[in-house]
Amino acid sequence: MDNHKFYKINLNTEIQFLKGVGPKRGSVLNSFGIDTIQNLIRHFPRKYLDRTNIKHIKDLQIGEQAVIIGHIKSFGLKRLKRGKYFQLNIADETGRLSCIWFNAVSWIIDKFKVNDLVAVFGKIEFYKGLRIIHPEFDLLDQNSDALNTGRIIPIYPSSEKLKQSGLDSRGFRRLVLIALNKLNTIDDHYSDNFLKQESLLSINDAIHKAHSPENHDDLKKAYYRLKFDEYFFMQLALAINKNKIEKYNSKPIMELGPYVKDMYKNLGFELTSAQIRVLKEIRKDLSLNRPMNRLIQGDVGCGKTVVAMLTSAIVIAEKMQVAIMAPTEILAEQHYNSFQEYCKILNISCDLLISNIDAKNKKLIYENLELGNIQIIVGTHALFQKNVKFKNLGLVVVDEQHRFGVEQRKNLISKGTHVNVLAMTATPIPRTLTFAMHGDMDLSWIDEQPKNRIPIKTKIISKDKINIVYDLMKKEMDKGRFCFIVFPIIQESEKIDAKDAESAFNEFSTSIFKDYSLGFLHGKLQKDEKKVLMEKVNNNQIQCLVSTTVVEVGINNPNATIMVIENSERFGLTQLHQLRGRVGRGTFQSYCYLIERKKTLNANKRLKILEKTLNGFEIADYDLKLRGPGEFFGTKQHGYMSNKLLDIANDSKIIYHARNLAFSLVDKDCNLNEHSKIKSKLINDYSSILEFSNIG
Repeated sequence: MDNHKFYKINLNTEIQFLKGVGPKRGSVLNSFGIDTIQNLIRHFPRKYLDRTNIKHIKDLQIGEQAVIIGHIKSFGLKRLKRGKYFQLNIADETGRLSCIWFNAVSWIIDKFKVNDLVAVFGKIEFYKGLRIIHPEFDLLDQNSDALNTGRIIPIYPSSEKLKQSGLDSRGFRRLVLIALNKLNTIDDHYSDNFLKQESLLSINDAIHKAHSPENHDDLKKAYYRLKFDEYFFMQLALAINKNKIEKYNSKPIMELGPYVKDMYKNLGFELTSAQIRVLKEIRKDLSLNRPMNRLIQGDVGCGKTVVAMLTSAIVIAEKMQVAIMAPTEILAEQHYNSFQEYCKILNISCDLLISNIDAKNKKLIYENLELGNIQIIVGTHALFQKNVKFKNLGLVVVDEQHRFGVEQRKNLISKGTHVNVLAMTATPIPRTLTFAMHGDMDLSWIDEQPKNRIPIKTKIISKDKINIVYDLMKKEMDKGRFCFIVFPIIQESEKIDAKDAESAFNEFSTSIFKDYSLGFLHGKLQKDEKKVLMEKVNNNQIQCLVSTTVVEVGINNPNATIMVIENSERFGLTQLHQLRGRVGRGTFQSYCYLIERKKTLNANKRLKILEKTLNGFEIADYDLKLRGPGEFFGTKQHGYMSNKLLDIANDSKIIYHARNLAFSLVDKDCNLNEHSKIKSKLINDYSSILEFSNIG
């Protein structure tokens, strides 16, 4: 190996050529996603420990965390009736302190010598004198850099595989410091004026201070800069996308057309002020000479479908077609049934395209779509197929839009020219997170429930009172009402301590609810089986549906009055709210019972939020703070939301400022010609978000 490579490194140098790494460690780091010096220095700590509180032993306070430096006086194993422990006694000029390690102590026995200077850190206790249980320590005579002493200590993410190669948190610290010492100054992609204007540290200073902070102010400034970068560049990409879309010339739609008036007459209810406001925003979009690109956020049952239908009616009047895209067949069929109600009255042709339609009917649908005989098509991923061609696609409505990837939406939109897009989600997403995910879209909120809707009553029920709930269910079913029982898992698992849906269904069918008709819905059902089951639900042949969370969206039964959620402590609040929204859609009082099988203080505190409020956005804000954005949408989450540092729940000021700055910059310089370094970084690091753009 050419040793000089260890001393001439840059950001793109392979990690194996860093001093202290080599091919073997390099291979392990590669498997962890760290293959260059750049990736190493951007492997930021997951937390920090404050070790700046160095104290004399006489000044120690019970319960505080402190660093003590002293000489080793004695050490050794001590035996207890049920095991053994290791005790280290140290002293400074003011007093003595004991350090205790219980169980599995063999690793530490050979670490110490009498009179060695040692620094220990931990929580101070008192038992027959001052002591610390399981302290962290540095042997100062042997370790002159004292990595754990007298400073703010970065703690790095690691794994068992990395630890086996000596790359625990301390090992990472050493490598990062070696890399930073060998590197020249890291070039910034912002100008000096930009840095000064925004009060930002240089990227060089920010990275150094993030890895080796001298104080908390260092950390605060470093992370502001690093978080700003993450969000600013993501929003730049979204701003460019939006700018490109808005430059497309499309035919403005100025008139409401004949269908809208007829639909208003046949609604049978008044629109809420929120629905009217959003429709006005949509009409304004359609009147412009660029395609609409709008997201409607609305709580469960707020009336988004009606807004989508009215928008479709406006577009159809211009002899254009509409595609409604849903993530599941259940939801697609629900939308189809809802749209069909109005389409029959308005004499609008509407059809359903899902994967389990037979080949003959599919072929017929393809032909009629291409001829323009179908005005509204409702479907799932089947709409993306090559065989699907439109005569004149004018509007795409994407429901539960977070469940579709960027490419999937693009595939459908590309089947027309300058297609208007109306995206919807019934998952209440906090506004901060909405801006983060959908910066390239105009945003609307339906934050009002339909008039005369009876609020759902929500109650936490302990497992020992579950029979009371079953009795209430029987009374409701005797009245002709419909009930749900939802479980987190299908089958019993040894690893998961939770009641499972399959065994519960069998128990209910043979004992508790043997006199009632039950159905069992889960994700592993065959399509034909699911179809038959849903027909029975819709025809009131089933009184109670036992289900996994597949029921979360897609079933809209006005007779549904009771939702029972088993092991509710295992669900996120937003998901519980979604499930609750399956009831209370008719004219009857409805109830949601949250069965708490594993009671903890934190779980109970979370669930009480649902007892207190029906406001999905309130719940979502609370949920975001608890869980973070990554768990809102599961595996379907947008790829560009994989920020490492940005805390969506708590960094709203950075988010809004970076977003406004990014959009302002693109307004003034849409191709970033005056900001070549920013442009270069954007293309290199954020190309996946530039879905509609070509700024290269």
